[in-house]
Amino acid sequence: MLSIVIPTLNEEKYLPRLLDSIKNQDFSDYEIIVSDAESSDKTIEIAKKYGAKTLVYTTTKHPSAQRNEGAKIAKGELLLFLDADVVLTPGFLTSALKEFKDRQLSVAAFYIKFNPNRWYYNFYSFISNTVCFLKQKSKFPAAIGAGLLVDRKAHEAVKGFDLSVVLSEDCDYCARLSRSKYKFRMLKSCRLLYSARRIEKEGFIKSGLKWFLMGLFTISNQRIKKNIVRYDFGKF
Repeated sequence: MLSIVIPTLNEEKYLPRLLDSIKNQDFSDYEIIVSDAESSDKTIEIAKKYGAKTLVYTTTKHPSAQRNEGAKIAKGELLLFLDADVVLTPGFLTSALKEFKDRQLSVAAFYIKFNPNRWYYNFYSFISNTVCFLKQKSKFPAAIGAGLLVDRKAHEAVKGFDLSVVLSEDCDYCARLSRSKYKFRMLKSCRLLYSARRIEKEGFIKSGLKWFLMGLFTISNQRIKKNIVRYDFGKF
């Protein structure tokens, strides 16, 4: 079984799109766990409507905490962490799981395509995908936490996401797994439709500068343990 863990905070607008895209997959051996940080909108109501398990966790309102808590109640041998604002293309799960198994991976991430995909957004997706490609075989791989596929035993072995890492926690997570001898690679068979809502809210330049600053830490293999930029969660 695959356990799909979705951290949420006020995602009533985007969550239905993701859940619909999951329901429309040609793969059905999964459970959905919505790990919520006490949303004030209809997020939990929507999750229950779609038949998802729901878990409210309020101590720390951060995706890492929600992912860890969701994983604790997961029944699947594999965990798929997805952000609430992504969308899965048709056949995504079947393709991803087959490649994951065929390549004998323990953890994997996805190349991204912005959604909506305006032509000038390709500049950022190209940079992100290139960095992820170049670093994937190193001890410090880069990854985007909007989509991570991992063997549950590997997740438990490294004790999940490190809550002391406040930004680029996805890269830290994959790096710790890689250094613990768990094989990480970027999957080639499918691309993740990654929400452009941050660009659309903050603007192309401002959001790009934030990603650039965090990227400098990622490229230099440093862990970000303080808020070097304001990176809101649950305010979109």
